[in-house]
Amino acid sequence: MNEYAFTNRLINETSPYLLQHAHNPVNWFAWGEDALKKAQKENKLLVISVGYAACHWCHVMEHESFEDKQVADVMNNCFVSIKVDREERPDIDNIYMQAAQLLTGRGGWPLNVIALPDGRPVYAGTYFSQAAWLSILNQISELYKNKPEKLYKQAELLSEGLQTDELLAVSQDYKDITRDVLDSVHDVMMPKLDFESGGQNGAPKFPMPVGLRFMLHYGDVFHSERALKWVDVTLKNMAQGGIYDQLGGGFARYSTDANWRVPHFEKMLYDNGQLLSLYSRAWQKSKSPAFKKVVYDIHDFMIREMTSPEGGFYSSIDADSEGEEGTFYSWTAKEIKSLLGRDATWFMEYYNITEEGNWEQGKNILYQSKSHHTFFKELHLSDVSMRKKLYKMRETLFKARSKRERPGLDTKILTSWNGLMITGLIDAYKAFHEIKFLNSALSAVTFVEKNMLNTDGRLNRALRRGNTPINGFLDDYAFIIEAYITLYQATFDESWLHKARQLVEYTFDHFYDNTSGMFFYTSDRDPDLIVRKMETDDNVIPSSNSAMAHNLYLLGLYYHNSDYHDRSKTMLLKVKPMLVKGGVYYANWNRLAIRFVSSHYEVAIVGNEALKKRQEFERYYLPNVILSGSVKESDLPLLKGKGHNGTTNIYVCQNKTCLPPVHSTATAIDRIKIE
Repeated sequence: MNEYAFTNRLINETSPYLLQHAHNPVNWFAWGEDALKKAQKENKLLVISVGYAACHWCHVMEHESFEDKQVADVMNNCFVSIKVDREERPDIDNIYMQAAQLLTGRGGWPLNVIALPDGRPVYAGTYFSQAAWLSILNQISELYKNKPEKLYKQAELLSEGLQTDELLAVSQDYKDITRDVLDSVHDVMMPKLDFESGGQNGAPKFPMPVGLRFMLHYGDVFHSERALKWVDVTLKNMAQGGIYDQLGGGFARYSTDANWRVPHFEKMLYDNGQLLSLYSRAWQKSKSPAFKKVVYDIHDFMIREMTSPEGGFYSSIDADSEGEEGTFYSWTAKEIKSLLGRDATWFMEYYNITEEGNWEQGKNILYQSKSHHTFFKELHLSDVSMRKKLYKMRETLFKARSKRERPGLDTKILTSWNGLMITGLIDAYKAFHEIKFLNSALSAVTFVEKNMLNTDGRLNRALRRGNTPINGFLDDYAFIIEAYITLYQATFDESWLHKARQLVEYTFDHFYDNTSGMFFYTSDRDPDLIVRKMETDDNVIPSSNSAMAHNLYLLGLYYHNSDYHDRSKTMLLKVKPMLVKGGVYYANWNRLAIRFVSSHYEVAIVGNEALKKRQEFERYYLPNVILSGSVKESDLPLLKGKGHNGTTNIYVCQNKTCLPPVHSTATAIDRIKIE
């Protein structure tokens, strides 16, 4: 006997988010022709509800509204309702999120949109209480019945806004970008930064790894101690905060407070992939042991909890378990004492655990106010011996926590997010030369190539239960191309560069817009939506266009391909008006601008010890250096004709001109610093 009172069409879907709604009394459709045809045939408005599996407020609205029979009756009688997984269909999410921002000035998830039968939006918002949602449904339904011309006028205005935004997304200002532009970006961002706790001022606090990576790059190249200090403060406070899982590793999506202490507990693949890169690069700059620990912890967390048996990476871990947010990760003082005994006192002080609870309902979130070195020094205890003791105590709590009901796991595998994690793992390998990082990256690449890459060069977006029905979007290509380039840099295996170039050529054939010089987010092989968008704003993840511009820049250098180089620069100039005004939301573009306005070096290493010398270079943070190398003859333009006669030669080059070779890594780096 079926234990559920209701079952709708979503029971046949593969997305975990859609399946979460398969037993709602709402007659949900997945996005597709069936829903759109039904709406047009019956002249019904559309409800388009967008979310993702780990979204806490999506769960709340489902429980309050979509599981309620009264609400479902209104939706079923007056609307055709569509559920969308934003992670599988970011193209749809992007359009309707922009509509919400045009209407309300803000966005977020759940995203709930009411649209005409042809898909043009007339109303949009985020979370609604049950009463508010019912009121909106009834008001708009009545309006459509009695005064439909008002909704058609609203749809027309919104559609114009969506189209106009695409036209304004690129500039015709082709004047070169100078150092002054980047200094202005730095100066405009500085007052918004929190130099005590890190991140941007106020709450909530998102890690924003794209902005941190820009500041690290800018601070190093242009010698801004304030930029470097802010990066250091941010990364240290995040690593000590509740946003970081002090027992199991990995970062939550954001902190609800200004001090990184109380997280929104969901863990996302895209955050942890980028932060793996960032902490690895920051370690190259500072050699902080705390940063190294974070890198190793994230890797172990990913392999333990978010890796499929075949090597691909899952999408996210939910915030909720046992019907509540954070239950899996929080502790009462009584639990800590029963597990740790007489050592609980100083452990509780170390992690700010109190009898009354440092969070809510008597519960505690583990976070540090001081580094372990400072804490144990104040107690006059041995740093080394207490660190070992602390490790064992964390293991005790971790084992106890593992017996709890676990938060939900979204086992959907996304190509683009896997690309970010692959790059993170390779960056970790480059910094620490730990073979397990490279092996994990190669396993994921093998998975992507076997399951997501088609013989015609086309990528699929997502895999769930062996099903890959969705065509890849631009970010899927951009982040896999980046992963291929980074793999070359870590191995000097030129096949990775050739694969990157093949995917770039595919994007030119199916995504590129000759009029603007930018890439559309969707392929020309995809069904038409109400607008074909270009993604230019960087956010928590770099925009797909900025990532492609970086890829073209690097491949242009590796292959001496002036066309790639020129297209990359053209893309950057097209967003020039936004570089200063956009701040952190154009940070990946601004990092590309650093490459164009500052001294950049190509280092070619040729000879039997090329791989060893590469590892010596990778101990340093050298953001304006690209490495190439080979132990034998190579046709790669940076290496061609550079013999070695039994010795390993290192060539420091700029603008296709190389200095005489040297044999010492230290000497080569001195040349870079002098130049």
